[in-house]
Amino acid sequence: MKKIIIVAFIGLTLFGCSKEAPGHFSTEALEDVFTSLEGEEVSFSKILEKYKGSKILIDIWASWCPDCLKSIPEVQKVQEDYAGATYIFLSLDRNKTDWKNGIERLNIKGEHYFIESGWEGKFGKFLGLDWIPRFLVIDENGKIIVFDATKATDKLIRQSLEKM
Repeated sequence: MKKIIIVAFIGLTLFGCSKEAPGHFSTEALEDVFTSLEGEEVSFSKILEKYKGSKILIDIWASWCPDCLKSIPEVQKVQEDYAGATYIFLSLDRNKTDWKNGIERLNIKGEHYFIESGWEGKFGKFLGLDWIPRFLVIDENGKIIVFDATKATDKLIRQSLEKM
């Protein structure tokens, strides 16, 4: 009996906690509404439509997050090396003032949106969002090719962008 319990525990540990990497966003995630720097409310699907045909690196971050701040220089290196990609920064800041000040202070180049629904919204739930920074890479057709990277130095990010 003891062996069965141990095997069951190991199985749950190895397979029960992993995030499944879907190929596409759920309808609910696509319906979530973000705010642009200009104050326009826009659905996530509209953001993706705007950049269809381009590889997209999505960086989910916040200006209060130490790990996010540490990753900014590496993201900037990726931007230099893969200038043909689109870079979208989705913020989980506590308020829009901190978000905008962070973009300016850190000189973050790219498209910027504030996640109105926060961690627990439709988008966050789809991702199983439990840590930031979080990076995703979307191909030219809208398929998710990197789903769960938490470091800008993740080899999968560069490998995915190299295929440009």
